[in-house]
Amino acid sequence: MVRLPSRGTLAGALSLGLAACMSYQPSPIDLGVRSEAVAARTLDPTRIAEEVARLAPGERAAPPGTLDRLSLFAALLAYNPRIVAARGAIATAEAEAAAARHMGAPILTLTAEYARDPATTSPWLLGTQANLPPDYGVRRSARLDRAGLAVLLARYDFVETVWAERMVLNRALIDYFAAEARIPVLEEQLAVQDRGLAAFNRRVALGESAAVIVYPYRTQRLATARLLDEERAREADARVAVAVALGLPAKALAGEELHWANFASTDALPLEIDAAERARASAARADILRKLVAYDQAEADLRLEVARQYPAVSIGPGFTWERGLVKLPFSIDLALPSWDLNRAAIGAAVARRAEAGGQIEAAIAAAQGSIEVALSERAAALTTEERIRTRDLPLAEAWAEKAEAQINRGAINRTDWAAAQIQLYDARLAALDALVRLRRANAALEEALRRPLGGPEAGIMPGVLEVERGVMR
Repeated sequence: MVRLPSRGTLAGALSLGLAACMSYQPSPIDLGVRSEAVAARTLDPTRIAEEVARLAPGERAAPPGTLDRLSLFAALLAYNPRIVAARGAIATAEAEAAAARHMGAPILTLTAEYARDPATTSPWLLGTQANLPPDYGVRRSARLDRAGLAVLLARYDFVETVWAERMVLNRALIDYFAAEARIPVLEEQLAVQDRGLAAFNRRVALGESAAVIVYPYRTQRLATARLLDEERAREADARVAVAVALGLPAKALAGEELHWANFASTDALPLEIDAAERARASAARADILRKLVAYDQAEADLRLEVARQYPAVSIGPGFTWERGLVKLPFSIDLALPSWDLNRAAIGAAVARRAEAGGQIEAAIAAAQGSIEVALSERAAALTTEERIRTRDLPLAEAWAEKAEAQINRGAINRTDWAAAQIQLYDARLAALDALVRLRRANAALEEALRRPLGGPEAGIMPGVLEVERGVMR
């Protein structure tokens, strides 16, 4: 006669099983506390210095109180909430990939039956049956492939997020330093216009000119003053935009000097990009590699659908105590395919794979097109900048020098001198505008190539931001 386990033994086994389980720990979100924490964020110089040392050990760190482009990029990686979220998505995908390696949970069925039969030693029938799906073959490999591809996709998403936020920061910096360069030119131009306007007013007061002649010059002076106010506002707005791009409140940058070495110098601009580098860049963009991952996922789905046209086998060992008699049943379960042998699902998977392949070609074409557009705009910006720098600006400088010499000899009056000086400041503003256009064209080319074209960011150590087949350098 088989003895059933005692109540104490069953209780002990149940307690041991429950002790091995993880407990649920709630983590509610307090929006008020989170909002206050975001508004109170500050810039930690030590953290930025450590990030710079990790990214580019060979680069010299910016002095305290100064943020150059490398320091700002380090701050972007440390504080930007979208980058932090993308980094968290990688951790989530890796955890899900680790969970995918474990086989599915078995199904355990418990049965009990009571029957009053005087011919039996016990009225009870007790039994248990397990269903164990074997974890092997194409179904397992396809599941693991999809989990691994999800990790790769999360990493490519991280690279794309970093580049998108980096470009937002870069454009805000261009706006800031462009306004910073224009402001002193406009201030000097306004001072010259004031001197010229004062000379006109004296001529009107002496009766040498009619009052109406002053109006156009007064209008020009007001226009310059408005431009100066707009540039000062643009500088302030761009500084706020830099803080927002970093994920910090504007007050976090108070007292910090933003620095871009050689912003107004054409010597710091990159050289021409050759065709081979363009081809390598378009093939290594994270957005294209994401399409490749999608194709690999479609391939894994197709393999799984092909495997599903065959029966899925699961085994079912059991135990039965039937009124004093011990039985050990064993079953083999077959999950049969659909009536069409899964042909419809296979056809749909083939179509999805073909669609994914077409999206790869479309992404490559779009990438190459963006590079061509950026190169075209850059060539036009270079032509304009070179013409103003080598022809228009020297001509305006020559006229201003000539006017300076003539007024010293008394050959011209103050109003004619002011007109020549104003023309020089207009040429300087035009040269700055051409330079800013070229900077923006370079930024568009960087975005198309997915790599910095120059500056301290180019010194980032290779592999620091490497993500499998997608590399951000």
